[in-house]
Amino acid sequence: MVITGLYTALTVLILVVLSTRIGLIRAKTGTSINDGGDQELALRIRQHGNLTENAAITLLAIAIVEYNGAPDWAVHALGAVFVISRILHPIGLKADNAMHPLRGLGAAASQLVLLIAAGYAAWQFATAG
Repeated sequence: MVITGLYTALTVLILVVLSTRIGLIRAKTGTSINDGGDQELALRIRQHGNLTENAAITLLAIAIVEYNGAPDWAVHALGAVFVISRILHPIGLKADNAMHPLRGLGAAASQLVLLIAAGYAAWQFATAG
């Protein structure tokens, strides 16, 4: 599953960036746990949390369709859209603007990838010899 491995590696890089951003605010504010009432820290925690809530199941679904023989182009399409969506989402996730278009686009694209991968995996099962 080398293709899924690529998109897992890219997702890990995004996760490291988001985690580092939390650590920098924690160091600056001296906040050890939770957000200490700091709006910027709360936002960064949510950006990181949203990725962690979506990444594992989506990458697992992509890995399953790759393992079951999906064409390379399909696995790349799913992985690329997922990674791009996970970059867009935290950029658009704003404390003062719930309707930022990048937030919506990132969330919708992530869910679409998950649904397509799940549907593809179900189709692979249904058509397996």
